[in-house]
Amino acid sequence: MIYKYKYQTPNDFSNILMNSDGKTLTGLWFEGTRDSSKHETNCEEKEIPIFKETSKWLDIYFSGKEPNFTPEYKINNLTPFRKEVVDIMNNIPFGKTLTYNDISKIIEKNRRIKRMSGQAVGGAVGWNPICIIIPCHRVVGTNGSLTGYGGGIKNKVELLKLEGNDMSKFFIPKRGTAL
Repeated sequence: MIYKYKYQTPNDFSNILMNSDGKTLTGLWFEGTRDSSKHETNCEEKEIPIFKETSKWLDIYFSGKEPNFTPEYKINNLTPFRKEVVDIMNNIPFGKTLTYNDISKIIEKNRRIKRMSGQAVGGAVGWNPICIIIPCHRVVGTNGSLTGYGGGIKNKVELLKLEGNDMSKFFIPKRGTAL
């Protein structure tokens, strides 16, 4: 059985929806964004313990603090490459960012290879089913472009601001995958 729950965010953000298998968090995304297509929405809405724990995490996060715990989550269809990218994203500190190229370089070093496709990294970052907790919003373009965020550019900008990032380093592309 898959469950869903709606979390009311502060005014600057779209609301958040969650999925669970009844025990672990299996999805977290901003309502009304293109990420919605990755998740189950035709399921029972119910407040279960994992949703309460995740809501507590989000309450702390949206107060501008870094939570000191992580709700238990499970990622379905996790390939070794996707896991590697998720692990790198999970190590981006609160208030910091990495570029897609930075992640490619880390993978190149870890695997002792000469080149890792930036598109492959972008695909793995964009595939992430659990936003914010797995901080894909902290991944930006090499030139500071706020691109590639399925949770919507407005939410990405607000998340980066909330974490205290210097927003003068970033820009919203006129065209592309951010909007």
